[in-house]
Amino acid sequence: MNPSPLVEAVQRADHLINSGRFDALMDFYTDDAVLVVRPGLEVQGRERIRHAFDGIAAHFQHSLWVTQRDLQVMETTDTALVLGRARIQWRATDGFLSFVERKATYVFRKEPDGAWRCAVDNSYGTALLDGTAPEVTP
Repeated sequence: MNPSPLVEAVQRADHLINSGRFDALMDFYTDDAVLVVRPGLEVQGRERIRHAFDGIAAHFQHSLWVTQRDLQVMETTDTALVLGRARIQWRATDGFLSFVERKATYVFRKEPDGAWRCAVDNSYGTALLDGTAPEVTP
């Protein structure tokens, strides 16, 4: 069975994040996309998202490694919800590897060119509702 184009899109985005290819990553997003950077901080639009990834990479000393598992896709004609378990790993300032796992939520929109692009990128998922989203420090 072939993976969903949405699963492939998430995996491709993770690969671009992991390799620091943030310019190429911007094609993953809609023009008006929202990225939850951390609880209480969201950015909107490709330019701001691109800038946010520079800040995120610097915060984690360019050691960030993102993977997803258990991706579930609920798709309509032009809108999709993708749920997954995001694992965010980085090298802490003490040299040891650290990680956090989150139940992520992503909303995709099918664009006029037929491509699925992410409109809402929320790696914190529903943890935003109850304030249990852990802060991570390098």
